[in-house]
Amino acid sequence: MYRLNRFWERAFYLLTFLFQGSSFLHPAAYAVMHRRHHAYADTYKDPHSPVHVSNIFEFNKKTFDEYRVIVKQFAEDKIKANDVPRWIFMERLAELHSVRVLFVLIYILIYYYLSAPAWSYFLIPLHVLMGPIHGFIVNWFGHSVGYRNYKEIKDKSTNSLPIDFLMMGELYQNNHHKFPNKRNFALKWFELDMGYILASFFQKINVIDRRR
Repeated sequence: MYRLNRFWERAFYLLTFLFQGSSFLHPAAYAVMHRRHHAYADTYKDPHSPVHVSNIFEFNKKTFDEYRVIVKQFAEDKIKANDVPRWIFMERLAELHSVRVLFVLIYILIYYYLSAPAWSYFLIPLHVLMGPIHGFIVNWFGHSVGYRNYKEIKDKSTNSLPIDFLMMGELYQNNHHKFPNKRNFALKWFELDMGYILASFFQKINVIDRRR
């Protein structure tokens, strides 16, 4: 939907890696998986749909397996996708187990040096798995819980929250599946897409451009 020049693409790529840390998701692989989700929404070919699985563990395993296959295909140069962000060095670096473990140790050390109470250490798994947790919330609840503005579309997508304060607009999945190329996921007067507002701000200050 948007494009960045080489400097800003690399800057956002690096910041995403640093902030996602141990749960960094290969951007190109995630883009391809998301496109397949739209192409096969809520069918057996959908890489992350709650419709044809029996529980959240099966859902997350299927999503993980599909994602790993695509990452491997990119590493072996078996996927040709010229319009997704690529940075080969960072892709390889982020996939190293030692790098992910290093991030986990950094999280633990931050808690330790801040003299955090013992109970707060139970929050560390949330930091470690933040990326998959985000994906689970959007794709599980966004296809199983909420209301539907567009009941005529064949998939099971829903808008999980009337005001999406949690995922910055990504929980308007029914709206998004009805109009997958629309930048603003919020379509009713009470809905609010913070992601679109932020993207519009970046566009105004010439950090990103709209794709034509």
